[in-house]
Amino acid sequence: MKFKNLAVACLMVTAVAASAAAQTPPTPPMPATPATPPAPHAMHAPQMAQPATADRDAAVAHLERTRAKFLKSIDGLTDAQWKFKAASDRWSIAEVAEHIAISEGTILGMVQTKMMQAPGPTPLERIADDKMLAGLVDRTSKFQAPEVLKPVNKWATKDALVKDFNTARDSTVQFVKTTTEDLRAHAPPHPAFGSMDAHQWVLLIAGHSARHTAQIEEVKKAAGYPK
Repeated sequence: MKFKNLAVACLMVTAVAASAAAQTPPTPPMPATPATPPAPHAMHAPQMAQPATADRDAAVAHLERTRAKFLKSIDGLTDAQWKFKAASDRWSIAEVAEHIAISEGTILGMVQTKMMQAPGPTPLERIADDKMLAGLVDRTSKFQAPEVLKPVNKWATKDALVKDFNTARDSTVQFVKTTTEDLRAHAPPHPAFGSMDAHQWVLLIAGHSARHTAQIEEVKKAAGYPK
């Protein structure tokens, strides 16, 4: 997936104020009134706005839900089932799973670097979350994976792939939970879905694994799939 070089302009404004000295003798100062201590609830006010909290909760829930479905889809497969290909130009379950695992860390890395440097779209400009996710899992529309995300037999075993996928998904969840950035305020557009913010790119990570989990289920229904 290719992006144009992104730059964010930063403007710093410094204000300087000056006041003239009074011409009349200063009035004796009044006794200082003790400051009223802040209310306990004000001292511990939440640092995150409610919409952002709801966004992050929804993203984490979707990441965990799609993780569970993907892992269930490949659990207990025999070696023959893992490597079965319905045709020479089709991916095996092993290759689909590798694509999911490679994409996880790659897309998160882009979110954390390139996308956090780019201003995000306004609410009116960006695609709706549910519309983007629905389009992503719609398997009637096909997308060509970029070379960097194509399977190359990176993992020797399924267990090794699962371990690295879980580590990467844990990192995604941790990023969503702990970042201090407003994810709605950043991100470049997606080549297929147009204007998207960084929160939606996180949802895309989850939706991407859901899309290819559905592909795994298609492989299982193909003629000749080992039983």
